[in-house]
Formats: sequence, structure tokens, C-alpha cells
Amino acid sequence: MTTTETATKPVRMQAATKTAGAKRSWRSTLVALLILAVMLFPVYWMISTALQPHSSIAATQLLPTSPSLENFRAAFDTQGGSLLTSLVVSLGAVAVCLALAAPAAYGLAQFGLRGSRGIVFGTLITQMVPGIVVANALYSAYAELGLVNSYAGLILADASLGLPFAIVLLRAFMVSIPSEVIEAAMVDGANRFTAFVRIVLPMSRNALITSGLFAFLFAWADFIFALTLNTTDDVKPVTLGIYQFIGAHVSDWGAVMATAVLSAIPAAILLVVAQKYIAAGISGGSIK
Repeated sequence: MTTTETATKPVRMQAATKTAGAKRSWRSTLVALLILAVMLFPVYWMISTALQPHSSIAATQLLPTSPSLENFRAAFDTQGGSLLTSLVVSLGAVAVCLALAAPAAYGLAQFGLRGSRGIVFGTLITQMVPGIVVANALYSAYAELGLVNSYAGLILADASLGLPFAIVLLRAFMVSIPSEVIEAAMVDGANRFTAFVRIVLPMSRNALITSGLFAFLFAWADFIFALTLNTTDDVKPVTLGIYQFIGAHVSDWGAVMATAVLSAIPAAILLVVAQKYIAAGISGGSIK
């Protein structure tokens, strides 16, 4: 082997390695795009059907040739009140959930309570209880307390959906807060509550936003509590509205899909706006 061949051999090896890496990258990208297309196809089909007026399942086209907003107008006219109800209930559930979860997580993370791990484990176990069991148990209590068919009753019930998740997530984040920071605030004259409000909560902003977002999504998507704890249309969230709307307009899937699109818009906007806080909030508790 000559000196020139010896010198060019590493260059050829590097070029071959780059070519193989580029091919693998293209294959990975193609597979990822195919998976993304499969996952997003139901969303596309929902939007496409909503843009086709008076469309049945058999008459729905893959591409809307003459798109119209008629279905959206019909959906908003019939389900606008339900959307507003869901927004009020979901925001109320977020407020109740964070008001309870933040102090609970702070106590479990910073007070050194005995059995705190068991409490966290028990909190996670509650997520395994079927929602219909909880809803049936709540109905009897709600009937005695006068909370059936009320905003307050549905807000409290929906807050319980996100409460265990919020406690676990906030505790994982608050454990990583150095105790020296809290002690320094107390040396400066702050009590436990003041240190919690002025030090711990601002430092836990990402986790609070993440917990609040998931609590909102849990409440927004709730159907079991809305169906069980409401016997009239006084408090009708959009999930219950879609359920009743399907029964009344099962042949007009364009209007049904338009209602589904409208109900998905608030959650999609929140996810897009808060995605950086979600990533920071979920990963923040794993770094200490």
C-alpha cells in the first residue's frame, strides 16, 4: 500500500460513515413522518368532515371540494353555551386543584413528615379507581348537600381528577428546592406561609403551570361526572353536549365533527402556548 492510499483511507472511511449516517437519518425521518401522519389522520378527517355541509358517513369525501363553515355556525349556535360552561368549570377546577395541591406538595416535600412516601403512593393509587365508582359515590353526598346540577359541585368533582397528579408533580419539583433558600427567608423574618408564597411558589412556576394545564385538560375532557352529577341542562359541559348532539344529529356528521373541532381548540391552544413550561415542569423535578 502506497503512502497516498494510506493517507486517503481515513478520508474514505469518514465519507462512508457520513453517507451511512445520512441514510439512517432519512429513514428515521420517513418513519417518523409516517407515524405522525397516521396519528394526525383522525384530526384531519374530523376537520375535513366538519367543512363538508350536510355530510353523512357514506358521502364524506377525503378532500372537501366545496368547504363551508355552515356546520361550525350550527355547532356554535347549539353548543356555544356548553363551551362556556366547560370553560368556567375547567378554570374553577384548576383554581381548586392548585389551591389544594401546592400546600400539600410543599408539606410532603419540605416538612419531613413520616410516611410521606406512603402518602404519595396512596395518592397515585387513587388514580386507579374507576371514575364511575367515584361519581356514583359522590351523587348521594351531592344530593344531600344540594350540589347536584351546580357549578360548584362539578368544579369540585373535576378538581379531584387532576389533584393526585398535581400533588405528585409539585412534590417532585419542590423536593429539589434547596432547604437553605427557605431557611434564609425565615431568618429574614418570614414565617412558613410567607416563605411558601414568596419563595416556593415563584420557584415552582413551571410545575404549577404544568399541573394547572393537566388539571384543565382533565376537567375539560370529563364526561362521567358531567353525566352522573347533572340531571338537567342547567350545567351542561361540552362533552355532555356532544353526547346529546350526536343522539339528535347522528345522520349529520358534519355538524357533529364541527362541534368536536370547536371543543378541541381551547385545549390545543393551551398546549401550544404552554409547551415549554410543560417540558421544564416535568423534567425539573428529576434534577436535584
